[in-house]
Amino acid sequence: MNFLKKAAFSLIYGVLLISFTAYILLYTYVLPDDGIDVQNPPDTIIWGDQSSASEPESGAESGAESVSDQSELSDDSGEESAESAEQSSEEESSEEESSEEKPVWHEPVITDTSYDDGLVQITLTTYREYNTTIYVADIKIATPELLKTGLGGDRFGRNILRKTSDIAAGKEAILAVNGDYYCARKGCVLRNGALYRDFSNDPDDESLVIYADGSVDCVKECESDGETLLAAGAMQVISFGPALIEDGELSVTTTDEVDRAMVLNPRCAFAYYDKLHYAFVVSDGRTSESKGLKLYQLAEFMKGLGAKEAYNFDGGGSATMYFNGKVINKPTTNGKEIVERKVSDIVYIGYKY
Repeated sequence: MNFLKKAAFSLIYGVLLISFTAYILLYTYVLPDDGIDVQNPPDTIIWGDQSSASEPESGAESGAESVSDQSELSDDSGEESAESAEQSSEEESSEEESSEEKPVWHEPVITDTSYDDGLVQITLTTYREYNTTIYVADIKIATPELLKTGLGGDRFGRNILRKTSDIAAGKEAILAVNGDYYCARKGCVLRNGALYRDFSNDPDDESLVIYADGSVDCVKECESDGETLLAAGAMQVISFGPALIEDGELSVTTTDEVDRAMVLNPRCAFAYYDKLHYAFVVSDGRTSESKGLKLYQLAEFMKGLGAKEAYNFDGGGSATMYFNGKVINKPTTNGKEIVERKVSDIVYIGYKY
């Protein structure tokens, strides 16, 4: 009798343990929550808002002082007023010439490997290195607002997943790659000027920061916080990593990365050449046709492109490049079939701004 009681207890305990474990796994990796609507994000900072917020007030004060000074000098011969008017005319002429030199949007000129609308210029080149197919989208944009991020379902939350192509199409993206799959890992989530999750303070984690002026930086999670970066003008923070190139030099080696970084895999990365000049890089992998890259090989390849800074995005089955309405590479979900994996977020180049 005692044996039966113990067996029944063990059975019930086992069922409960399995059920609880299954629930935790489903909750963590499968079941989505309602999330936060990105149309109403917290603490949003508009592109360029920090500089423009103070300029109008300063300009108004300057204008008031100018009027006052002119009234005090109104009894003079008028020569100074004439000189001022002439100078003003020259400045207006200079401004007109400057505005004429600014890029102007035009109807897009599109081919299978290029896009040009006056504000966005993209050239897609396919390389064959390390027995792997690598796609490089060279990007030049007229204004930093055109480099954006998008979240699956336009919501920030647990397990809210969409295909890279679906998120990109919803944003009318010209070009897109997957981001950092934030919902499957820790790290800061700062997107389009809104801070959704702060840094993890993990000493080994590095994040890519893209600022409102189009410049970038790589920061240690344990040395930064979201509010400070927001105040400094950060618009995007991608937390996957690691940094591949910093100040033009390789920042990874063949021995200092975790085991998975030394394995041949599909990869996705971001390169920075200069303000408003970037590249998205995606490699195929896990097939007989395309073996994939080790992290060090990816870094070497991007250094060969001339990148000043480079950063590793989520790879493996997530690695996807979308260009001109279609997926360019061959994503390998589960390493078995050529199909897109659903992800939590993308980095993309927008249509106008």
